[in-house]
Amino acid sequence: MEFEPLVKKYDKPVPRYTSFPAMPHWRIEDFESKDWPKQVKAGFQATTEEGISLYIHLPYCESLCTYCGCNTRITVNHAVELPYIHGLLAEWKLYLKALGSKPVIREIHLGGGTPTFFSAENLEFLIRSILNTAGLHPDHAFSLEGHPGNTSYEHLQALYRVGFRRVSYGIQDFDLKVQKAINRIQTYDEVKRVTDWARKIGYESVNFDLIYGLPFQTEESIRKTVSHVAELMPDRIAYYSYAHVPWFKPGQRAYSEDDLPKGEAKRRLNALGRDELLKLGYKDIGMDHFALPGDALYLAMQSGQLHRNFMGYTEHNSSFMIGLGTSAISDLGIAYGQNVKTVENYIDLVDSGQLPVFKGHMMSAFEQDSRAMILNIICNRWMNKADVEALPEDRKLIFKEMISEGLIIGEWDDYKVSEKGIQFLRNICSVFDPNFGNQPSKKLFSQAV
Repeated sequence: MEFEPLVKKYDKPVPRYTSFPAMPHWRIEDFESKDWPKQVKAGFQATTEEGISLYIHLPYCESLCTYCGCNTRITVNHAVELPYIHGLLAEWKLYLKALGSKPVIREIHLGGGTPTFFSAENLEFLIRSILNTAGLHPDHAFSLEGHPGNTSYEHLQALYRVGFRRVSYGIQDFDLKVQKAINRIQTYDEVKRVTDWARKIGYESVNFDLIYGLPFQTEESIRKTVSHVAELMPDRIAYYSYAHVPWFKPGQRAYSEDDLPKGEAKRRLNALGRDELLKLGYKDIGMDHFALPGDALYLAMQSGQLHRNFMGYTEHNSSFMIGLGTSAISDLGIAYGQNVKTVENYIDLVDSGQLPVFKGHMMSAFEQDSRAMILNIICNRWMNKADVEALPEDRKLIFKEMISEGLIIGEWDDYKVSEKGIQFLRNICSVFDPNFGNQPSKKLFSQAV
């Protein structure tokens, strides 16, 4: 079977598997917020010397990017910075109490929103305050998301001083017409400047986030974007599919659905971008991620150290992640918990001495085993023969069909994802997902392409 018909066949709604179970399958009715501190302690005690991860959500942006699906707060009032940072530190203090002993931090990721909305001074204060209360893993990895339009040399320098060595810039597309439609305007010169600054300061990895399927995108605009990528050669690329959910994110109503490339047109943009990135020498990590051969992410994949969580792919297998800030999600290895989504509610809760988790999911032993199996596919591209034999008969038929299509190949007594099958990792994982297909009729997941 030719590759293009396969892409069309498997272009259907599938979980992204940043968690298992996927959030629509969480049993939130069984979750009790009052029990969360006990789960935190139990999950922390089960960790080894690997260290813990921190995801810190900084929701503020000065303007709304209309494509964005993140939890944001739009304001130009920078007086909000310190009260929010004090809220983050109050929440961290509550977690330190729940952990029961001093943690060792291995990963920190600043996400948003726009982390560089905050001043360099305030970001450095936040990170130093956290690090002063914890140990630091010798092989730590700290990263931030930066807006090319407002990331300053001072931002990069201040965060470098406290251990940051990776930065991700949200580019999306270099075409001005597309940028105007999504209200995310930054010039090539601005992107080049912040990329050069990061490298001059000593950052070890620069990532560009790109999106295909945006309004007014064409094959020509994708080629233009990739040509600029070729001039700057970031160490990593995330080439995401745009998810159009205006009923969930009203900002996306700023343009018409008729302005979006859909179906075959969108699939061509995906194939074009992927092909061009591979020609430049990037390696396909999977799940929309690409990296140069010398980057730590590719090396982690080669050595079997690759991991995936709510921060995406990481090069450390940290099984315990605390999410700080509004809407942040914590992954304790045995449970998930999500914070309240509004700043006011969040501040009120942490100021009153309560962890701000409002919903979550307690994982059964079966779910933990299923999660390990799915992570193995995502990160190692490998499936155990016993797990395949345990599939229901209808899933076995799908699996055999994927073998006949060349997406999966047999190797000794086990199976692995072929090079051809890397683009279909989400579809392959869904075969081993006992929840997939049990969702209500309404659309819960984004298209695979």
